[in-house]
Amino acid sequence: MPHSTEQAEPLRYERKFLITGYSHKDVEQMIKFHPACFSEIYHERTVNNIYFDTPGFGHYYDNVEGSQDRLKVRIRWYGELFGTVGQPVLEHKIKKGLLGKKDSYALRPFTLDGQFDQRQILNAISGSELPQQVRDELLSLRPALMNSYTRRYFMSADKNFRITIDHSLSYYRISYGSNTFTNKSIDHNATVLELKYDSALEQEAKEIGALFPFMMTKNSKYLTGMERLFL
Repeated sequence: MPHSTEQAEPLRYERKFLITGYSHKDVEQMIKFHPACFSEIYHERTVNNIYFDTPGFGHYYDNVEGSQDRLKVRIRWYGELFGTVGQPVLEHKIKKGLLGKKDSYALRPFTLDGQFDQRQILNAISGSELPQQVRDELLSLRPALMNSYTRRYFMSADKNFRITIDHSLSYYRISYGSNTFTNKSIDHNATVLELKYDSALEQEAKEIGALFPFMMTKNSKYLTGMERLFL
């Protein structure tokens, strides 16, 4: 059984760049030669998510409409997409404008395959130590989208700025029944760069971003996946 591992991050800023004119290898080279002296801080790994939404896709529309306060609820794990999910983490990603934070809760393992349905999530919830409000909220939502991508991690020499690069993005429809995972979309061209930093360092972040040859763009993998598969 997972231990009670609720973790709450402080609010921080995130600048996102959706890059299509350069390969992810090109972007990695730009980061390594940036004057802020970024270096890799973690090994490359595959990130997987199941996003949950209301029956009327309220979280999706909050993002589309640019609501100041936005919420994403997802289960995240690393490594293989299908099979036994050994260390899933339930995450509440809370955004207030450009500021964001993430509350995380360990879940009991479950299996992701063609037999996936609500029972897997119910078992994961019942075997986990979750606050009652978090438990009730997840039970009121339903899985809407699954995605997977490869991520690399970098840190500036002064340790004030972190960059992640995501590439090889795949999106899948997922529900509580009839999952064949054949309804999917794979994006071989896009790279997503995220610059993360403390809210007091906004001016320095602007200067760091200005030295990249691409513009900051609003980007959400959840929105992108929903629009690729549902619209």
